[in-house]
Amino acid sequence: MTDDPKSQRGYRVANTFVPARPLEPALYLVATPIGNLGDITLRALETLSGADVLACEDTRVTRVLLDRYGIVNRPYAYHEHNADEAGPRLLAALEQGKSVALVSDAGTPLVSDPGYRLGQMALEAGHKVVPIPGASAPLAALVGSGMPSDAFMFAGFLPAKDKGRRDRLAELAKVPATLIFFESPHRIGATVTAAAEVLGETRRAVVCRELTKTFEEFRRGALEELAEFYDEQKTVKGEIVLLIAPPEAEEAPGALEVDAMLRQLASQMPASKAAAEAARATGLAKKDLYQRLLEMKGEAGEGA
Repeated sequence: MTDDPKSQRGYRVANTFVPARPLEPALYLVATPIGNLGDITLRALETLSGADVLACEDTRVTRVLLDRYGIVNRPYAYHEHNADEAGPRLLAALEQGKSVALVSDAGTPLVSDPGYRLGQMALEAGHKVVPIPGASAPLAALVGSGMPSDAFMFAGFLPAKDKGRRDRLAELAKVPATLIFFESPHRIGATVTAAAEVLGETRRAVVCRELTKTFEEFRRGALEELAEFYDEQKTVKGEIVLLIAPPEAEEAPGALEVDAMLRQLASQMPASKAAAEAARATGLAKKDLYQRLLEMKGEAGEGA
């Protein structure tokens, strides 16, 4: 190693060169900023500068990040169009005892990108896979949206065709969690319109655009309101995350309503099956409903 910092593995922060420690052989999945380059972590910088092999979606995009922090490591392309060719080369590097770092253009690798395949193959071949956490568009959108965060589901991109999009929304309609989607700017209008019609016009949603960038925007409202807004927009720019609130919890049926349901079902089928059907419809415990049926039969016998 020479005295010239540029010839060393390391990174530069505030004009200070920080040497990178050697990495053990493994596949490192490194999260990178989704917009603001200041959101990179120190551990990510050390991994990007210290890795023997650095793979990325687009070398031009990754080069901007590397140049910002004075990292001279050369990036190699790994994306959906060359995965069949580049993947085996990266696995071969792991077999040779090298460290391999993988980044996507922005955010956390494997989230809606081909890195999933490489991670799977590395694990199947017995190699260590190390996540280097950091920026994530779904999580950034969630914490800034005001939506419930105790339970959430990332559902990626919805189908591009209208029928497929509506069918998928219908499948997710009753999921008791905040739904998170990626969406393209030219489809966001059609998506919120379909969501309003499938999930209900009053269901709350947030369209997050250009997260962490200069023109970051959170547009909140009922799906009907968002559909009207985007229907009037001629052009929408930037990367988008759509969040849709969980469905409203249905009120539990009252005792009189449950008794009426049990009477009707018991007149058509055996008590055990009637209790099972009532449990499915109400969400109440089958054993409690069956016990109530027995009580109702006893009460009817006493009144005879």
